Amino acid sequence: MIVLGFESSCDETGVALVETRPGAAPRLLGEALHSQAEMHAEYGGVVPELASRDHIRRVLPLARQVLAESGRTLAEVDLVAYTRGPGLAGALLVGAGVAVALGAALGRPTFGVHHLEGHLLSPFLADPAPTFPFVALLVSGGHTQLMRVDAVGSYELLGETIDDAAGEAFDKSAKLLGLGYPGGPALSRLAEFGDATAFALPRPLLHSGDLDFSFAGLKTAVMTQQRKLGTNVCEQSRADLAASTQAAIVDVLSAKALRALKASGTKRLVVAGGVGANRRLRETLDAGAKKLGARVFYPPLALCTDNGAMIAMAAAMRLERGLAQGSTDGAFDVRPRWPLDELSAAAS
Repeated sequence: MIVLGFESSCDETGVALVETRPGAAPRLLGEALHSQAEMHAEYGGVVPELASRDHIRRVLPLARQVLAESGRTLAEVDLVAYTRGPGLAGALLVGAGVAVALGAALGRPTFGVHHLEGHLLSPFLADPAPTFPFVALLVSGGHTQLMRVDAVGSYELLGETIDDAAGEAFDKSAKLLGLGYPGGPALSRLAEFGDATAFALPRPLLHSGDLDFSFAGLKTAVMTQQRKLGTNVCEQSRADLAASTQAAIVDVLSAKALRALKASGTKRLVVAGGVGANRRLRETLDAGAKKLGARVFYPPLALCTDNGAMIAMAAAMRLERGLAQGSTDGAFDVRPRWPLDELSAAAS
């Protein structure tokens, strides 16, 4: 099965072709991604209307690029998948509308994918890929969740953030440090030159006894330290505060994820989402999992952020396991708010 996938849930336009074959590992035939980060940087965050308009401009050229680079034609596509939600309503409508129109023109079925399920299953595009069951840490700008995954469509929520997501904590802290948007990667780069023990920042809910997260208080602590440093702060102090902030976030994420892994009885931890590309987080999780006799699986670095490949992959895995059927009636909707546990309820 060859699946053409479209991702347009927020500020990245992704298109990809994925081939799946019985008894063989899935193969990424082609992938293209456009980030709107530079456009939104002027405003310090994502502007929904601008995001939607940019998706409209980018989606078809990216689709042509993927087809050309993969050496495939539209006639070879068996299914057209798109992100149905969650995400920005206008942005979702762009990808959904293009995908369903294309499916109707080709006489091919279309299928709407849950964005977080795409992230959950994206490590199956890596080599080696995980096997079920596993514990998953979904960590991005909009989501921080721990899930137990027993199979495609079988997800149990173990814990989630009660306020800011980890990616938000990175971005908001970076903004306080004057690093602009998107701040997470910039903060991580600056942290490489800092002392992670220079500032005693809190680790919210680290010893709460549950698997929930909270990062709003950490952001406030960073703001307090930044004000103490003043406006003429030296670059080394900024680097130290960046390193201390990153260490606080990583400590909480890794402790909770490893606690969930140990309690689950499984030996596999999957990490997905943009923050999963953070080098310190990977090093900490890898070392902790090794002590437990377990292993951590990640998607390829290029597929940690939102992308079309994870959407195509999730659609193929659902259909191949008989958990859903593609639609050919030309109707579609989007789900800006869509709890992941609804997928498990529908599959049971």
